[in-house]
Amino acid sequence: MKKSLKLSLALVSLIAAGALAACSNGGSSNKEESAKKQTEIVVATDGATKPFTYADSQGNLTGYDIEVARAVFDKLPEYKVTYQAVDFSGIVPGLDSGRYQMGANNFGWSKERAEKYNFSFPISKSNNAVLTRDGNYKTLADLAGKSTIGNPASNYTKMINDWNAANPDKKINISYSSDSTSINTRFNQIESGKIDFMLYDKISLKSSVKEQGFDSLKIQDIDTSTGDPEHDGYEYFLFAKDEAGTELQAKVNKILAELEKDGTLKKLSEKYFEGNFVPEADKFK
Repeated sequence: MKKSLKLSLALVSLIAAGALAACSNGGSSNKEESAKKQTEIVVATDGATKPFTYADSQGNLTGYDIEVARAVFDKLPEYKVTYQAVDFSGIVPGLDSGRYQMGANNFGWSKERAEKYNFSFPISKSNNAVLTRDGNYKTLADLAGKSTIGNPASNYTKMINDWNAANPDKKINISYSSDSTSINTRFNQIESGKIDFMLYDKISLKSSVKEQGFDSLKIQDIDTSTGDPEHDGYEYFLFAKDEAGTELQAKVNKILAELEKDGTLKKLSEKYFEGNFVPEADKFK
């Protein structure tokens, strides 16, 4: 009887061990299967729009937009993400061709872009400003006859071109730069008097002036509002306007709402912008 009981117990132990092994192997298999099912996506950025996106001293991409994206995809394990530095003017065409699935580069909203691309919930809000050596500029009308330089693919360049088209008697003189023209180059051109001003977002201007020591230049808030308070001053991630892009947009938005609620966005804003520039909570609905 005792021998029979011992045999029974041994048999039960073997069965249990086998079941545990099967569960263990199944779990491992599931993880491997999950990894195999990951969708590979590329997040494109120019890596040269500090503090939104830039390369650190080791050459690694970082900045507010990049770290927000990383925080988002940490919660979306179904995606395998690569961050790729490209020319700013190449990001949108890359979304068109399917080379990239998301753009992270301080993108502003425009009606023309919204017709072709999906936008995330806004991830930061700043006001526009001008960097200048002298002068007092409060509106675009105050810039009439003044000179600047801008990237053709930039919202700020479009803003000036739209103004010029609507106000031919109050044109702003604008020439065009290439993607390789750095912010510092434009700062030097203002300092030397080659151009009169640079129109940009206040966050970037403050960061660059402080870091590069352009103490002779001043930043002035300027009213560039388009009468569209829903979008003025906000920045977004950008996606293709197709089935995959719409699905990615929805998933990213869901996580962005969680990151706003748990304070992650505020923490990243304070780290990279030295202040809380996170949009109000109702923008994440």
